[in-house]
Amino acid sequence: MESAPQSEEADEKTRVADLPVAPGPTPEVDGQLERKLSKEPPRALNSPIRIFQIYFEGWQRELLDPAFYPLDNSRNSSELMEFNVFEQLQRNAATQGAVLWGALSWRFAEKTGMQGAELVKQIVDHPGYDVYFCNPHPNNEGVYHNMWVQGEVSHPQFLELARLFYAAAGLDDKELIAIEPSSNFSAANYFVASPKFWSLFIPFVKRVLVTADKRLDPKIRDLIHSKVADDKALHAGATYIPFIVERLFMVFMRSEGKGLKAYKVALPERERELNVHLKLLREMKDVAHKTQSAWLAACWVNYRNLYLSQTNGKAWCEKYLRAITPTEVKFGSS
Repeated sequence: MESAPQSEEADEKTRVADLPVAPGPTPEVDGQLERKLSKEPPRALNSPIRIFQIYFEGWQRELLDPAFYPLDNSRNSSELMEFNVFEQLQRNAATQGAVLWGALSWRFAEKTGMQGAELVKQIVDHPGYDVYFCNPHPNNEGVYHNMWVQGEVSHPQFLELARLFYAAAGLDDKELIAIEPSSNFSAANYFVASPKFWSLFIPFVKRVLVTADKRLDPKIRDLIHSKVADDKALHAGATYIPFIVERLFMVFMRSEGKGLKAYKVALPERERELNVHLKLLREMKDVAHKTQSAWLAACWVNYRNLYLSQTNGKAWCEKYLRAITPTEVKFGSS
């Protein structure tokens, strides 16, 4: 989830509403896709894969990946942040005829350790999926039950507000405490996906948000739409909404998107940063989930708690450890 600082700069910028019409039909995906991409790089608006890169200020444009199409988002003040960009792009001629498209942050390389050409290669090497996603924070995969639990240490009262949001939206709040495999961890809305995915995912998220807003207690609704979520001032005063939205991806994939195929893109640079304990914790949790072993899950929690006490210290553990340790062992679906 990216913050959206404002800018008054008027340099050569491409805005969502000003994107040109894609020239001519887009070729179908076939065995020659890699050869075609070498002639039609992903930043071309007639490429079968069209990846846009969101930026907010002129100086950020210099940091953009040449494989992506620069997209000025300086005028976007929507609470939904990236999701608002997805909505606009879906309606724009720039994505019409694309086999896959997505919009990534200007910090994509910084967060993932990956260049645009590497991302495209992984997509080309693994054809046939409806959505390609990644998790730029694999260090979370071995120490948290799921991404909702992880949010508790980043945003005040996140789990309690998420429970109230789930109830209002008609979702199963047992998902909030379920142990999820590392393959289900996704963050930052880094998606490159088919029109079919976007045609299902965007309405799903909008419907969930609208339903929750209608049913939430007004005071809780106001809190969820408040900047209390960004108490550490890391996200330009974002509300809880974008943090909820980025975690709805797997909820969608287990429900209305269950017929879609997802591929998790590997991030070698981020993987190399993991210490032996984070790797073992992740493997241990994944095996517990695969075998549905409550005993192994309990062993994982004990190891995890010891690791966090050593790395994060007593004060952190006193504040968060109980909150991020559900008393019930429940396994989420793969």
